[in-house]
Amino acid sequence: MTAQLPVAGIGVGTWAWGNSFLWGYEPGQDAQLQQAFAHCVASGLHFLDTADSYGTGRFNGRSETLLGAFCAALPEAERQTLTVATKLAPFPWRLGRSGLRRALQASRERLQGKLERVQLHWSTARYAPWQEGPLLDGLADALLAGEVAELGVSNMGPLRLTALQTRLAARGVRVCSLQVQASLLAPEPFRPGGLAQRCRQLGIELIAYSPLALGLLCRPPGPLPPLPSGPRALLYRRLWPGIQPLLTAMAAIADSRGATQAEVALNWCRGHGAMPIPGIRSVAQAQTAAAALRWSLEPEELSLLDRVALEGRARMPANPFGSA
Repeated sequence: MTAQLPVAGIGVGTWAWGNSFLWGYEPGQDAQLQQAFAHCVASGLHFLDTADSYGTGRFNGRSETLLGAFCAALPEAERQTLTVATKLAPFPWRLGRSGLRRALQASRERLQGKLERVQLHWSTARYAPWQEGPLLDGLADALLAGEVAELGVSNMGPLRLTALQTRLAARGVRVCSLQVQASLLAPEPFRPGGLAQRCRQLGIELIAYSPLALGLLCRPPGPLPPLPSGPRALLYRRLWPGIQPLLTAMAAIADSRGATQAEVALNWCRGHGAMPIPGIRSVAQAQTAAAALRWSLEPEELSLLDRVALEGRARMPANPFGSA
């Protein structure tokens, strides 16, 4: 699985901004989120990813709203250095070639016009294959009309990705990125002949979401640590015993470099040519991501982590909407 590839950058995930169910968001955190955002921008973390479905309950759309406000408050020159990407959900009622038009307009308004890349949030190939093509054609229409600069997709495997790339290329439209779950606890995209290799063949940037496995990869090896609130606690209880060899290997590398395990996890993705987009909610998390930009894993370190990750049986739950 180890490969000698150009080391990718690091982006910023905003799934937690507005998500009370999993991440305990409340509006009182907004000032902290803006401080974290400012540190990201100052540190060179200039790719920011959101989605129109981020935010739970009454906070639906909150992630885009906050990101739009934070970007709007920047000086224009600084604002222009950023790439903002959002994902539009193919909900069952969003049908046909114009099915995402209103959603795109609503996202643009929440983002206050700061939107460079639009992405289809997941594939409908497993449950409504007839829905996906027209929706992507509509997004291609928006790109060709100059409404957005770039088009990406998310949660797709190599077969679906190739088919959609071929469909859009016939119109002169390029798929610029694919976003999937990828981490040391979800290493499948980096297997030989896998999704990462297919992306390189097609010239598509690979983006790794949940690169820290919902925080599991940041915890030191040993006894089960204090559990996070909410449903993440169930995942920690289930996976903790099986990830001790991996955490031990990560901790050894981190100690030798004076770094954190989070930096090791991010650099493992980068070492395989994927841009990780860790969720960032605090200045401390922004500092960790920025620190990871300043170094990269040596080939032997990458090989060690590859071996331990593939030998382990503990895995993050797969996205149910992913396609082959």
